[in-house]
Parts: sequence; C-alpha cells; structure tokens
Amino acid sequence: MKEALAVSSATLGGHFHGSLLGMVLDAGIMVQFVLLLLVAFSVASWAIILMKHRVIKRTRKENEEFLNVYMKSNKLSDVLAESRKFRNSSIAEVFRAGYSELGKITREMKETAAVQAKESDLSLLEFRGIDNVERALNRACGTESSKLESALGFLATTGSACPFIGLFGTVWGIMNAFRGIGARGSATLAVVAPGISEALIATAAGLAAAIPAVIFYNYYLNRIRAINLEMDSFASEFLNLVERYYGKNISP
Repeated sequence: MKEALAVSSATLGGHFHGSLLGMVLDAGIMVQFVLLLLVAFSVASWAIILMKHRVIKRTRKENEEFLNVYMKSNKLSDVLAESRKFRNSSIAEVFRAGYSELGKITREMKETAAVQAKESDLSLLEFRGIDNVERALNRACGTESSKLESALGFLATTGSACPFIGLFGTVWGIMNAFRGIGARGSATLAVVAPGISEALIATAAGLAAAIPAVIFYNYYLNRIRAINLEMDSFASEFLNLVERYYGKNISP
C-alpha cells in the first residue's frame, strides 16, 4: 500500500529535481523566459559595475596627480602642458576648458586695446570675459559629470525593475502549478511543492540581479558626487584666480 502511494505521489508531482538547474529546466516557458531576461540584466549590470570601478578609480587617481601639478606650478601655461598627460582627469578637462576660454578673451582684449583705448570698453570686456570663463567652467563640469554618471541609470533600472520581473515569473509559475493541481484533482505536498519551488526561482533571480545593482548604484553615485565637488571647488578657485589677475598685464 505504501509503495502504491509513493508511486502515485511521484506521478502527480511530475519530474521533480532537487537541484537548481533541474528545477530551471523543468520550469514553464514563461518562467524560463523571465529567468533568461533576469540573467541578461544581471550580466549587463556586472559589466557596468566593473567598468565604472575602473573609470572612477582612474579618474580619482589622475585628479589627485593633476592637482599636485597645479599647486606646484607658477604659470598656467605650464599647467596646460602637463594637463594633456591626464586624459582621464575630469579636473584637468575643466582646467583646459577654462584656460581655452581665458586665452580667447585675452586675445580679444589685446585686439580691442589696440583699436580702442577707452577704459569703459576694456572694463566691459573684462566683465564679459569673466562671465564667459565661468560659463565654460560650468559647461565642462556638467559634461564631465554626465560622462561619469553614464550607464548608472541602467543600474537603477535593474534595481527597481528586476524584483517585479521576478515576481511576475513567480506569479505565473504558481498559476500554472495551481492549474495543474485543479486538473489532477489532488493537492498533496508532492504535487504542490515542485511547481511552487520552480516558480520561486524567478523571485530569487530577480533579487539576485537587483541587490548588487542597487548597492553599487548608491556607492558609485556617492563617489561621483565627491568628484563633482572637487570639480566645483577647482572651478571656483580657477575663477577667483582669473578675477584677481584679469585686469593686470599677466599672460595666462
């Protein structure tokens, strides 16, 4: 009698495997599709995580090296030559943008002074020049910040969407499990357990994809904010330097 019940339970429960791979292979088409989608999200997220780790680490290192060069130098032209060595430094890029705009304004002031020696015209040009330098610095800071934050939106999407995608797969799997129970007319543990366990894999996969994405999104966002603060501080210092010596006959 016990043997007959065991055979009956095995038949009702289907081909249940204790291994994770076996449960994935025995899952329904929709659940397998959801799992495949979550795997794609997870692979893309880890690729972005590793890429951002390398980019942010390199940016912070070169920013520190450039600031050391900037603080030790007495002429901006010398800093410009050194800044070209730091291609991955966001602060060096901000400096090059500000220096380029400063050079344009300096040339324009010299041309204007040669044609018109009126003090009011020169003062107006100096005011506009400082304003242009400030805009160039702000534009460079925004561009560099956008570069650093690129692809982080995908991590945020993964962290918010993957749990719901996994939950959808779980709900779909449980629906199929209960439909099978209704068709067989039996609700024993051997019948219910395989379908529910296979369905819950989708939720676990969704959490496995979302948790690292959320953690590293917040981590990198804080690191990028620190870099942005460094850029803003440097831009303010550079602008103060320009305002202090702009009216003097000192070439950049």
